[in-house]
Amino acid sequence: MKIQRRNKANPEFSLAAMTDVILLMLIFFMITSSAANQSSIDVKLPKADTAADNTPNPLTVTINAEGSYFVDDKPVPREQVEQTVVSLLNSRAGKSFTIRADENTLHKDVIFAMEIAEKHKLNIAIATVKEN
Repeated sequence: MKIQRRNKANPEFSLAAMTDVILLMLIFFMITSSAANQSSIDVKLPKADTAADNTPNPLTVTINAEGSYFVDDKPVPREQVEQTVVSLLNSRAGKSFTIRADENTLHKDVIFAMEIAEKHKLNIAIATVKEN
């Protein structure tokens, strides 16, 4: 006597669930990549009337209001800023960096970072925010 099974396994594969997962992953990575370029150091950038092209440099030197230096968001003593910047830029194609200085930073601290660029023939950009 032959017994038939009532519930047969359906060998079809539905791509709808996989499409949903890929769409959600795409949205997640798009949102996180836009936030990845922002620095974690809280600095009030000075305001400017004109806005230049936002050209990202591979290296950022941040100077906060207390005069502390950060190279790519890592604290660096003032005496080692030049050595750190030059060694990092030697291993990269772009020979430029961005200076992100707080609006209350002393002028001498910004000039110190600019002198590093002049001494080693590096290009610099000064980060500002557009005045509304």
